[in-house]
Amino acid sequence: MIDPKKILASSQLPTLPSVAMKLLELARDPETDFKDVIDVVKSDPAITTKILKAANSSFFGFKSPVTSIERAVPLLGTTVVTTLALSFSLVDAAMASGPLAEHYSAYWKQSIVQAVAAEVLAEHYAKTLSSDCFLTGLLLDLGRLAILKTSSQEYLPVLVDWQSQGGSLPELELTRLGVDHVGIGIELMRKWKLPEKLIEAVARHHRPTEQVLTELADEDTSGDRVIAIAAAVGDYYCTPDKGAALARTEQFTLAFFQMERPAVEEYLTKTRERIDRAGHLFSVSFDELSTSVDLMAEASEQLARMAVREHMASTRVEMQRDAVEHAKQELETKNLELQERVIRDPLTRLYNRAFFAEALNAAISGASRSAGLLAVLFSDIDRFKRLNDKYGHQFGDAVLATVARIHTEALRRSDVVARYGGEEFVVLVHQPSEKGLQKLAGRLREAVEQHEFLFDGNRVPVTISIGAAIALPEREPGDLALRLVAAADEAMYESKNNGRNQFHVRSLIANKDRRLAQLIAQKRFSRWLVQNDILDIPTISRALLETSPERLRVGSLAQLLGMLTPSQIEDVRRKQRETSERFGSCAVACGFITEDQLAVLLAIQAEPPNLLARTLTTLGLLEKGRADELLSQYRQFLSDAHTNVAALV
Repeated sequence: MIDPKKILASSQLPTLPSVAMKLLELARDPETDFKDVIDVVKSDPAITTKILKAANSSFFGFKSPVTSIERAVPLLGTTVVTTLALSFSLVDAAMASGPLAEHYSAYWKQSIVQAVAAEVLAEHYAKTLSSDCFLTGLLLDLGRLAILKTSSQEYLPVLVDWQSQGGSLPELELTRLGVDHVGIGIELMRKWKLPEKLIEAVARHHRPTEQVLTELADEDTSGDRVIAIAAAVGDYYCTPDKGAALARTEQFTLAFFQMERPAVEEYLTKTRERIDRAGHLFSVSFDELSTSVDLMAEASEQLARMAVREHMASTRVEMQRDAVEHAKQELETKNLELQERVIRDPLTRLYNRAFFAEALNAAISGASRSAGLLAVLFSDIDRFKRLNDKYGHQFGDAVLATVARIHTEALRRSDVVARYGGEEFVVLVHQPSEKGLQKLAGRLREAVEQHEFLFDGNRVPVTISIGAAIALPEREPGDLALRLVAAADEAMYESKNNGRNQFHVRSLIANKDRRLAQLIAQKRFSRWLVQNDILDIPTISRALLETSPERLRVGSLAQLLGMLTPSQIEDVRRKQRETSERFGSCAVACGFITEDQLAVLLAIQAEPPNLLARTLTTLGLLEKGRADELLSQYRQFLSDAHTNVAALV
């Protein structure tokens, strides 16, 4: 066992050079200006040289050379300069040779990965905290360095066992040493007088997944959410438990930022690319780190092995406790449960019902925050049993696969289509209009009817009946998922009962919400471009697919546009807690903004005009000058909302 007091009193404990300590003090002072920071940095020629070298590296990507520290500090910013000074101090402390070298290197590499992962994610979800997130990610496992420096003989066997066996490192440390690196890191950071917010993140990052999800349920914790995800990504890239780390990463990204698997894969790939640049910055090689694709495959394989082991262990216990027949029944049940978890239907390659249910709940959660419409569309192949009986199941399977493909081709990439069961298909439609939903249903019905299904060279008529339901989720949507599915299903049976090969659409939108949805649609830049015959619907739809908005919360957007003051935002939030209404609805009820202004806010939130204009120029659909001219005209169109939208339009 190790006495933590001896660790914290050890002369081998990592220490900060005076320049880093002074920079940390300046960072805590809101009155600090760049001259103060420059004077402190210049007092240490070694740190000055390293910061200048960093400023000229590919990690920051400045176009012209940075030749003086006087220019470097304003360009990088106080937080970044402080982070660099602290980082260079830590990397020096983590450089070692001999039997401990690989463990020092592993600590430092994971610190860099966590810092980069936090910075990449913060660029989208906590932009103003990007540098703070980088520093926090870097310091998450500071306690590992402290124990390595002060108690290496006792710590080495623990690290060796952890790398070979996996599991929780803090739990293993507590069992074998009586201390863990989390507690040591916290005490060391308090000794360095680092911000309490940073220390809280360190204390949280090894807690159970469900506990972290509960602690960070508040949307105002975007920076803390970024750090929680970055810690999981660090484990994914750098620890033996890649499968569990990937699962934790996906749980956090979905719960915190509604990121589905493709978005997570893109984020991990971008992080992997930037890790190499950070490695060059700190003279650390990441050549042995696998690509994101290889890591994903390894993690998935590890998860599969874990599932198999758990399943086998469960089966053995059951066979010992129960009769052989009972054990066989349990095994069959578990196999069915495992099959249900597979997200793809093997015949049509569409998503399955379980995946659709998860996607629908996630979409409702997102739409309830952004006042966005969504819809569910059911389609059912008419008289499918007769087709099977007359032409055989092989032909029936071919019809199912073809109808599935027709659905996929008719939808946008943002929509989700699944095989609901038998000959039924279900579609989750994001941000539809009521007219747009009707057009989609009609297009699907017509596409199936006109397709040539052939049997022995003869055309076999195949049609579908469609039912759809559209809703605008409340802030507390309750059982909306069940009601949407039920309404779409009922509409589909209405199509069946009225003669088949037709569609019916039902609306669950309240009158007040319908008016708001119409206002939002009228204010969208894409709608304005189409109505003014500048672009057609297929062209603008293509551009929207390529545009990924950086979604701001309505309150932040209203403050940025000068519609609401900070005190008004607090008043709205108080009313929101009392009524459970959406933020925008509460702001209108308080008399702070008009319904028309709210529509402008929600239209810009869902579809930032400047980002769409940039996409149109990137795709070669508009010239830059023409795009700027159209943005100016669109700004004039919004002028009746009595607000300054120049910052975002």
